[in-house]
Amino acid sequence: MDIIKKVKQTIEKYNMLSVGDHVLVGLSGGPDSVCLLQILNILKSSYKLKISAAYIDHELRPDDVPKEIEFCKKLCESLNIPFYVQSINVKDFAKKEKISIQEAARILRYAALDQISININAHKIAVAHNADDQAETVIMRLLRGAGPAGLSGIPPVRKKIIRPLIEIERTEIERFLSEKNISYIIDPSNESMKYLRNKIRKTLMPVIKTVSPKATKIISKTADIIREENDYINVAVTKALMRLMSRKTDKTVELFCNPMEVLNIVILRRALRFAIDSVKGLKGLTFDHIEDIINLIKTGKTGDRVYLPKGIRAIKGYSTLIITSEPPKKLSTYEITEPQDIYLKESSIVLNLKEIKKEELQNFGDGKNVIYIDMDKIKFPLIVRARKSGDYFYPFGFGKKKKLQDFFVDEKIPRDERDTVPIIESDGNIVCIAGYRLDDRFKIDDNTKRCLQIKIIPKL
Repeated sequence: MDIIKKVKQTIEKYNMLSVGDHVLVGLSGGPDSVCLLQILNILKSSYKLKISAAYIDHELRPDDVPKEIEFCKKLCESLNIPFYVQSINVKDFAKKEKISIQEAARILRYAALDQISININAHKIAVAHNADDQAETVIMRLLRGAGPAGLSGIPPVRKKIIRPLIEIERTEIERFLSEKNISYIIDPSNESMKYLRNKIRKTLMPVIKTVSPKATKIISKTADIIREENDYINVAVTKALMRLMSRKTDKTVELFCNPMEVLNIVILRRALRFAIDSVKGLKGLTFDHIEDIINLIKTGKTGDRVYLPKGIRAIKGYSTLIITSEPPKKLSTYEITEPQDIYLKESSIVLNLKEIKKEELQNFGDGKNVIYIDMDKIKFPLIVRARKSGDYFYPFGFGKKKKLQDFFVDEKIPRDERDTVPIIESDGNIVCIAGYRLDDRFKIDDNTKRCLQIKIIPKL
């Protein structure tokens, strides 16, 4: 079967086009996109298509881009196809979003094509991924670690994006261009071995094809099967998410714990992926990270957490699981000039300070949330602050000096909560770690006459 018939079959199989569609073709000047443009131009009368093309300049190869644009412009002129050019600043975007150049290029490229399609009223955007791209993508994701969603590969259709060459192998594309004597240009970056995709294409795929000459077709077909089953599972996942989702922001998603603890592992894994991918600030988590979160859900206790890349962490609460990239809070500095109530908003607690006589004491508190201090051993104003480098104190009952960092570790205080633990100091010396321990130097003794009672009251 010739390539034109195969492409038409793919278009019909996935309902890529409707009669009268205006199609914007992503054109780079390379063999795949040139082949796509030529074939759609041949099929134009069959679907009564209007065709336009666009070149996206990533601003990464200034020496090559002008000749590529000129090539694409002349090609479109020869076919009487409107041609557009748009530049995108990939480097700045990658730096700002803290993502790879490849990921930044992909995001901005599709955004640019989408904007052009809106401007010219194009119904579809055709891009030139082929069967070899599909096979390489599946292998790349398999090596990086992926579940069914990742192993389903590149979708033939995604919203207005269509991929008419997705079932055509690279050798067929090259044969078509050669037989028709159609010229194209080669992107030098396709030869660079610093990219994983190129390594797979140039080293791994040739070896695989010596074992299985039809590897590209087989892997692509497997991706199709996984995608179909994946779509079926996604229906169940969507229903599950309606019960799981508590709230969501640009950096945080909160999910109810109880339903997740009994949810089928297949659905849970996918629901977590969907929830995480829906939050801009949580991009970049892998299959292994999802497994870490599942382990937290299944075996973790309230307050347990897992720390993930890019400052992301998952925290198991009493009834909800919070996955967030929000920077941990840090306690501001407060000054207390006399016994009073003071609200520490970053810690969500109230410090209740009250002077009492020693003879009025009925007990000595728990040393954590109720603390009694010899008032004559301190000087006002007291300072309430976050920890700082070099802090140390003399924990009550410990008998010697201890670094605050070591104390936090021994008390198993989570890293992202340590900057909200109130440190109360007098005249430069730590009086107590509010909620945890009194300093031995300020304890009540036989000579104590006046006491300062400090209560830590959670603010609900």
